[in-house]
Amino acid sequence: MVERMHKKIIKSLLLLFFLTMTAGMLLFSGQSLQLALEGLNLWFSKMIPALLPFMILSGLMIRTGLSDSFASWFSPVLRPLYRLSNSCLYCIIIGFLCGFPMGARVCAQSYERNKISRREAALLLSFCNNIGPVYFTGYVLQLFPVQNAWVAFAGMYGIPLLYGLFLRHTLYRDIPCGGRIDSVSGSKNGKKALIAASCEERNIQDSPLSFTRLLAELHASILSGLDAITVLGGYMIFCNLLNLIPQLFLKHNSQLYALLGPLLEITSGLSRLGNTNRLWAFIALPFGGISCIAQTYSCIQNTDLSLIEYIFHKIIQTALTAVFYVAFPLL
Repeated sequence: MVERMHKKIIKSLLLLFFLTMTAGMLLFSGQSLQLALEGLNLWFSKMIPALLPFMILSGLMIRTGLSDSFASWFSPVLRPLYRLSNSCLYCIIIGFLCGFPMGARVCAQSYERNKISRREAALLLSFCNNIGPVYFTGYVLQLFPVQNAWVAFAGMYGIPLLYGLFLRHTLYRDIPCGGRIDSVSGSKNGKKALIAASCEERNIQDSPLSFTRLLAELHASILSGLDAITVLGGYMIFCNLLNLIPQLFLKHNSQLYALLGPLLEITSGLSRLGNTNRLWAFIALPFGGISCIAQTYSCIQNTDLSLIEYIFHKIIQTALTAVFYVAFPLL
């Protein structure tokens, strides 16, 4: 009875949301068109040039088995701290250097190709999917200049690094030092999938890196990257269109409307915040907004990784960031 009532409430809320969005797009077609174009422009001018090259290059490195060799350059610093394999360290490096949603994408790809276990992927996803430093320095700090830049960088990157370190040595301390694959499932299909993935990975490691194979893997990486970036564009346009709802109901409260913006789509939302809301801008960054959550889902949807757990960890990191900026002011 309770479950049926719960489903009925969810269905009613979704129907109300659909009707509200439809009515808003019909009655305020000018605003909805502007919001959709804004999302499209952000995707075309910001996301494609910033993410697509990294998607192709990272996919190529994973497919050719070079990701572990790349991560080994950083292992003298990261391995003693996190006690994880080079495949895991690669996810951390790419996640922090490339930004949303590359951390989630690399975790999912490494997990699907049997380079890391589900337990390792869950740990990595909890802290290595963040705003990239290029975006942070080139857009955020230009939009909201601060006197104490080190405080901004410590809040943006120091907190997730320390949070991941805390998780590794508490909730995820059962992961063996150096990492290894855990069991997929007790089913025959699960075992077959694990054996097939192991054989595929062994073939990648053993086969020579010829020019034709390099081109084949590059071709596959480009197709995969284009498919992913197209889906991410759809999420960005849709989530930016969600601003239509607060525009309709909060048109007389511009301050609240501006504060809600980053929680829907982070880039366009930040652009509507003034300097008086600088602190809120830096607090909202770790969460990333609904758009970044949707983009993360698109990266992990073919795996059994939990989006709910990911959101939970993001909320905790956002709260820790708020406490940090109160203790160490940006100005």
